[in-house]
Amino acid sequence: MSLFNVAPVTVDDYRRIAQRRLPKFLFDYIDGGANREEILVRNCADFSQLQLKQRVLRDVGSIDTAITLFGRSMAMPVALAPVGMAGLFRRRGETQAARAAELCGIPFATSTVGVCPVDEVAASVAEPIWFQLYMLRDRDFVLEMLERARNAGVDTLLFTVDLPVPGMRQRDFRNGMIGGGTAGKISKLAQILSSPRWIYDVGLRGKPHTFGNVASKVENPKDLDLYKSFIDGQFDPTVTWTDIAWLRQQWHGKLIIKGVMESDDALAAIDCGAEGIVVSNHGGRQLDGIASPIAKLPGVARAVNRQCSIMLDSGVRNGIDVVKALACGADAVMLGRPWVYAMAAGGEQGVVDLLEMINKEVEIAMALMGVNRIDEITGELLDSDLW
Repeated sequence: MSLFNVAPVTVDDYRRIAQRRLPKFLFDYIDGGANREEILVRNCADFSQLQLKQRVLRDVGSIDTAITLFGRSMAMPVALAPVGMAGLFRRRGETQAARAAELCGIPFATSTVGVCPVDEVAASVAEPIWFQLYMLRDRDFVLEMLERARNAGVDTLLFTVDLPVPGMRQRDFRNGMIGGGTAGKISKLAQILSSPRWIYDVGLRGKPHTFGNVASKVENPKDLDLYKSFIDGQFDPTVTWTDIAWLRQQWHGKLIIKGVMESDDALAAIDCGAEGIVVSNHGGRQLDGIASPIAKLPGVARAVNRQCSIMLDSGVRNGIDVVKALACGADAVMLGRPWVYAMAAGGEQGVVDLLEMINKEVEIAMALMGVNRIDEITGELLDSDLW
C-alpha cells in the first residue's frame, strides 16, 4: 500500500478499493446497471436536486438517531439490503455483513441467491435477520424456503416484485460473466488470476461457492452456471397481486414488498396485507430510462398516508441522502452497493466503519437542521419542488 493512501471514508473510497481487489466480472456485477446505465446515474444524482434547510439557535443537545420499525428497535434508520452472491465479494460475505449490521444495531436482509444459506447467516448473529425472496415458478420450493427461513428464526420477509425477468445488464455479457462460451471462461479465469487477495480470501477460504438456499435444486453444486440457469428459469413473469395474497397466507411474520415505484402498486401491497414497502428500482439493474426512487418517494408517501411503513432503496450513498429520504417520506432506507463495496474493501470491519460514518453524518445533519429526533425530519426541512 502506498504511503500516500489514507483510510477510506466515503462510499466512493470503498468502491475504488473494491475495484482493485475484485476480479473485474465480480466488480462489474455489483457496480453495473441495466442497458446504458442512465438510471444508475440518476438514482444518485436526483438526491443532489434536493436541498435541506439549515436552521440555527435551536437546542440540539440530545441528538438521537434511533427508531422503531416493524416492531424492532434500530440504532439508525438504515438496513442492509439483500445482495445476490455477496459471499463471492468476501469470504462468507453474508455472515460478515450480518455481524456488522448487528454490531451497528440495524437489520440485515439476506438474499435468496446468497452464497451462504439463510440458516448459516442466521446462526452467525443473535438478532433475527430478514430474508429476501422472489416468487419462483416452483411454488412448492417457495414454501420450502419459507419453512427454512422460519426454522432459522427469520421474522421478516422481504419480497422482491420487480424481477419478473432479469434486466439487460450489458457489463455481465461484456466481461464473460454471462455467456461467452470458452472465451468467456478463459476471460474470467484471467480476471481471477489477476486478483491474488481475492483468490486467497474467497477462492480458497470462502468455500463452498454455491447458492446455499437453492443448492438442493442444482445437479452439480460446484457449477455456478447451472445455478444461474436454474434461477433464470424460475423467475415467473405471470405473477400478479393474487400471488402476493397467497404468499401473505403462507407467511405469518412481517411482510415487506420491495420494488414498488408507483402509488397504485403501493396501495395494492397494503391491500395484500403488507406491513411495509420498499420504493426501489433494483438499484438501476432492471429497467433503464425510468424515474429514480427518490423522485417517486414523495408521491408514494402521500398516497400511502401512513397505512404502512415505507423504506427507500437505490441511490443512497451517505448520511445526507438518508436525511433527504426521511424528509421525503421514508421511515428508513436500505443500503445495497455501499455495504458490498465496504465489505470487499475491508470485510466486516469495513462495513462497521461505513455504517458508523453514515450515522455520524446523520447526527451532524440533524444538529445543523435544528432537530433532535428522527421523527422531526419532515418535508418542512426541504427546499424542493419535489415535495
